[in-house]
Amino acid sequence: MDKFSDYPTSLTAPARDAAAIVPNDAADLAVLPRALFIGQTGDVSARLAGGQTVVFRNVQAGSVLPVRAARVNATGTTAADILALW
Repeated sequence: MDKFSDYPTSLTAPARDAAAIVPNDAADLAVLPRALFIGQTGDVSARLAGGQTVVFRNVQAGSVLPVRAARVNATGTTAADILALW
């Protein structure tokens, strides 16, 4: 039973869906996520929804980056097991 099924999904609400990300220098993510979960420590190079490309350095395993990433780049990304959360 989901007591919260009638509540709207907001940017501060827990994620309802997730998908594995394969970093790619040319293709945007199929869904614009609300956050990224990082499974293995490393750097994450991402193009954000606003168009900026940034590198998050030394992101620890188990971290959630609260960013809306349109793309996770292969070049510059050394972290692994990344999930898109929305």
